[in-house]
Amino acid sequence: QVQLVESGGGLVQAGGSLRLSCAASGRTFSTYSAGWFRQAPGKEREFVAGIMRSSSNTFYADSVKGRFTISRDNAKNTVYLQMNNLEREDTAVYYCGTSRASLSIVIPRSPQMVGSWGQGTQVTVSS
Repeated sequence: QVQLVESGGGLVQAGGSLRLSCAASGRTFSTYSAGWFRQAPGKEREFVAGIMRSSSNTFYADSVKGRFTISRDNAKNTVYLQMNNLEREDTAVYYCGTSRASLSIVIPRSPQMVGSWGQGTQVTVSS
């Protein structure tokens, strides 16, 4: 298992930007695909963005496409989520997660596909 710690959340005005980070422990982090998910009050956790092990492929939810960018630095064991042009609807707790298995060839696009979760970081967008 991989241990994950998110950071970078906060309060921002609509139209603003935030950069989330997800730091992983363990030397095998680079062998896992990873994703960002979010959960708003009263709603189910939903997929936001995902990235393959070598950053060769990324995938985004339609709601964030063109505004959010996922990236990773395997040398630093970190996954990032750059969020631009934030909207009130982006308000949620953001979680990062890794694939269930190392050397996975798929991006985790649903909570059921995630093997390890971080504790989450709150993002609040005000109007």
